[in-house]
Amino acid sequence: MPKYEQSFVLNNNDAEAALATAMQAMINLNWPVLYAGENKLLGTTPKKWNKPGQQILIDVNNTVLTVTSEMVNGEAFDITGKNKKNTAAFATAFDAVKNNITAAIINQHKNAIHSLREATEKTVEQEAKEAAEISAAMNLEGSNLYITYGIIGINVLVFILMAINGAGIFEANGLVHIKWGSDYAPLTLSGDWWRLITSVFLHFGIIHLLMNMYSLYMAGVYLEPMLGKLKYTAAYLCTGVFGSIASLWWHTEPVNSAGASGAIFGMYGLFLALLTTKLIPQKVRQGLLQSIGIFVVYNLIYGVKGGVDNAAHIGGLLSGFLIGYLYVLGIKKEKAQQKAAWLVPAVIVITAVCAFVYLQQNKADAGARKAILMQVDAAGFKDDELFNKKIEAFASYEEKAIAVSSNTDSLSRQEFAQNLNNALPLWDAAANELGGVAGYNISPASRNRAVLLIEYVQLRKQEFELLISLNNLPEDDSVLKQQLEETGKKINAKIEALKNL
Repeated sequence: MPKYEQSFVLNNNDAEAALATAMQAMINLNWPVLYAGENKLLGTTPKKWNKPGQQILIDVNNTVLTVTSEMVNGEAFDITGKNKKNTAAFATAFDAVKNNITAAIINQHKNAIHSLREATEKTVEQEAKEAAEISAAMNLEGSNLYITYGIIGINVLVFILMAINGAGIFEANGLVHIKWGSDYAPLTLSGDWWRLITSVFLHFGIIHLLMNMYSLYMAGVYLEPMLGKLKYTAAYLCTGVFGSIASLWWHTEPVNSAGASGAIFGMYGLFLALLTTKLIPQKVRQGLLQSIGIFVVYNLIYGVKGGVDNAAHIGGLLSGFLIGYLYVLGIKKEKAQQKAAWLVPAVIVITAVCAFVYLQQNKADAGARKAILMQVDAAGFKDDELFNKKIEAFASYEEKAIAVSSNTDSLSRQEFAQNLNNALPLWDAAANELGGVAGYNISPASRNRAVLLIEYVQLRKQEFELLISLNNLPEDDSVLKQQLEETGKKINAKIEALKNL
């Protein structure tokens, strides 16, 4: 953090007298003196309503006094030179005091410094004791965050691989996310149970990823050491599964859901449960409760806006809260030197049973699954989007051609023949839309569809030509009628084949 220091040569080596003089200079500047150590004073400049003060350190070493002004409130730069101004102000005040201070005032300040030094030592001892209690309760001493870092690493790696696969860095490609395992009801509820877990490691864009990984790290700093790696990992995965289930349950229309936020809310819910007990010392409990409460409430309110799966957040939060209370029982037993080996298996089994029951009672239609898988399969071929536009144009011509030949009851034979002749160019136009498809980079399913549609158009043209021929004859022709009937059967067969793709 930005700081500036300035040193002065003293006339003698009486460190206590120099500190007493420095104290009077700080009093004259209205700088509160907070702590005292061996040959040191620590104070601060006055705080204003919108500006924090700077920390002032006075250090006397033999015949040299050094004053240091430092910004300790997260500032990155000292643009206005406050630190240099502070040291200059102290130098001026110190020079003014040392020429006028009396022996009585020096002795008075020496006594005050001695008392402040004793109070500082007690404060340091108390803070060290409290820090030791916190470290022991939360197992912070010598701990590491290997699981947290591992989860973050997996999420980042998956994001990079998905980006290479076309998932998008800032704007997501939902079909690619489905392909990689997002939680999408038509697939999750028709056999892809594993999507309840894999979706926790996928993200819709880099901002989504960064926000989630930062939130995970802030929780993991406390929870991984306190819970231990096994309980921590189990809680993360299980709350992620419950978040996925909540998303499926809440949304009546399928939503493509992914992200670690369900699991992260689960960890914060677990943390909230721990903070409502006495496992965490009171010294830090209130501050953590406040900060986590603000995080949860803000994100739930923010999640009301569109595009955020708040159901997964709430599902993760509630399941984490309940798992947290189960863990409280286990942690208490462990602190009492009792085994609680049943705890993690119980959480995993409960999660698995809940997931199994929900999936069994809410199965999705196989037809919807097949349609989605076709779209996902097509997402890997660069020309499938162009092919779909061709299909839309084809469908438009088909609709017009069929409309021209319908409603024939009120038409004369001549008008009917004219309509049929008008429809033939429309079928030719429909066929032309599919003419260049052979060179497209499209999925096998799309290629099969194109082949069937071309055959379907040829049969339709044959049907219309037969209708024209029959219409031009004065009497019905049994041979033509037989050919028309057979052509109709072939058309229906093609239509059924297209439906089954």
